[in-house]
Amino acid sequence: MDLGLILIIALALAFDFINGFHDSANSIATVVSTRVLSPRQAVLWAAFFNFVAFLFFELKVANTIGKGIIDPSIVDRRIIVATLLGASIWDLLTWYWGLPTSSSHALMGGFIGAALVKVGTTALVWKGIIKTLAFMILAPVLGLTLGLAFGVAVYWGFRRATPGKVDGIFRKGQLVSAALYSLGHGGNDAQKTMGIIAVLLFSAGVLGPKFHVPTWVVLSCHAAMGLGTLFGGWRIVKTMGQKVAKLRPVDGFCAETGGAMTLYLATALGVPVSTTHTITGAIMGVGALRRFTAVRWGVGGEIVLAWFMTVPASAAISSAAYWLMRWV
Repeated sequence: MDLGLILIIALALAFDFINGFHDSANSIATVVSTRVLSPRQAVLWAAFFNFVAFLFFELKVANTIGKGIIDPSIVDRRIIVATLLGASIWDLLTWYWGLPTSSSHALMGGFIGAALVKVGTTALVWKGIIKTLAFMILAPVLGLTLGLAFGVAVYWGFRRATPGKVDGIFRKGQLVSAALYSLGHGGNDAQKTMGIIAVLLFSAGVLGPKFHVPTWVVLSCHAAMGLGTLFGGWRIVKTMGQKVAKLRPVDGFCAETGGAMTLYLATALGVPVSTTHTITGAIMGVGALRRFTAVRWGVGGEIVLAWFMTVPASAAISSAAYWLMRWV
């Protein structure tokens, strides 16, 4: 590999770090807001399970990102750099604004923007794009439904228990649910950068005639995401854990478990789903179970607006970056 290729891989891992930093709120917001773990303990817990996720999941999401968004034959170094810049800049902006947006959709938007400038619409793989966009709606709905379902089951099962007993049980239970959610987050999100690096290596002829994801890429991406999680995006933690709905340990357990099940399903299907959308939906579902007004729907509306802005915004940044690189 030449120096230019190594530098682009470093940029991809930097994006993975930003992804972990930006999306750490998804893994730790509920467990921090319920005071089951301190912020420092929570990020260590989440970072560990983000890293070991490679032991549990196949690389279907990485293959979708590598081959299922744009035609891999048109990929060059400029497209990869523009894609990563578009996704990273949007992630940093939304982190600054405290909005829990999707790194997955930012990455997809970056790919689309650069590919449109280089080739046009013929470069787009519509099957993969439509599947990913469909889960923009399905992920929060599934998260909400499963969070609500777990909430109903748990509330009914413990209806005769004292509040103190319920709190004690689910303070321990939330350690398990937070671990399950962090596994799902690492299993889905780290694979997106794996797909970027693998398609870059494939386009450079490093992988040979068959597209695959090398083991060193898998380990590097999980390590970068785990390290980013350690630093934690606290602005988003506050939005997710306090502004959407006030949570107790039992609520946090139900939301994280419902969100984790959604992530496992999406990863098994090879869909690069938004962990942000998933956990937000789950929190809303559990919050609505207590009472409809327990959810701050105005904050939810701001989050949803940011979701729909993600793909076009990151595509615009990426297309501008590609255009500038082509002329400079």
